[in-house]
Amino acid sequence: MKKIVFFLLMVTTTLSAQEINCTVSINSDQIEGSNKSVYETMKNAITEYINGNRWTNMTVAEKERINCSMLIIIKSADGNSYKAEMQLQSNRPVYGTNYTTPLLNFSDQNFNFTYQEFENIEYQQNTFTTNLTAMLAYYVYLVLGYDGDSFQKLGGTPYFQACEEIVSMCQSASMSSDENVGWKAFESNRNRYALINNLMDEAFKKYREFYYSYHRLALDNMAINVANARTMIAEGLPVLKEANRARPSTYVVTTFLDAKADELVNIFSKSSEKERKQVYDILISIDATRSAWDKLQ
Repeated sequence: MKKIVFFLLMVTTTLSAQEINCTVSINSDQIEGSNKSVYETMKNAITEYINGNRWTNMTVAEKERINCSMLIIIKSADGNSYKAEMQLQSNRPVYGTNYTTPLLNFSDQNFNFTYQEFENIEYQQNTFTTNLTAMLAYYVYLVLGYDGDSFQKLGGTPYFQACEEIVSMCQSASMSSDENVGWKAFESNRNRYALINNLMDEAFKKYREFYYSYHRLALDNMAINVANARTMIAEGLPVLKEANRARPSTYVVTTFLDAKADELVNIFSKSSEKERKQVYDILISIDATRSAWDKLQ
């Protein structure tokens, strides 16, 4: 069933209703040398790959495209092999306001790949081509999944399933040891495998339902009634604590806080002292080292 879902999602067409609007940047400041043209062609190729394909069978209006940004920081280069860090951010508008809420603020410290200048970046469904195309497809579907979960309860599931398929494919693919980092099951509890494993784990279903309530039922109604929306979020936050207690420092909860820390502080900094303390106690119990929570005291 997963392969069927994945195949349907990966079909691309010539229609102009692409779902993603991603701003791609390449930072090569750490690389010596004057010939930096490869990084410009790399940026253009990645941008076209992400924005030029249709990743789902949905019809999407231009204004409905998901805005995101991808910063690739090149840390070392050896011929056509690159070691990099990738920072991904995505957001969505909040109904009835001019505010956009962050959905992802994610960093991949092992974004390692090979790229030949002017190489055509293409993805073939159910077939491993390069680690670069696989990682980019994984993150496109991650963005789609988080966006889907924010609008519909468990609405991101088909896209998270696509991420699972990519992880499985990469685990069995032949690639260098540097490129293989991030896909392994027991390599780290904070890699590409770990994140999608959390998201698809039945144990984190309540977290994903809270994610939907946070956005669709609370934020999207904040323009109507701020107090009710704030209370709804406060009452849902214990779900994060429960998930963290079951599996301390779980990646999916950390990823949520990375995206939402400043927003949570802004939401509750104007609430009552009782509610603010309640929220502070929950957040500090989940992540005691995050300095943002100090503003709630």
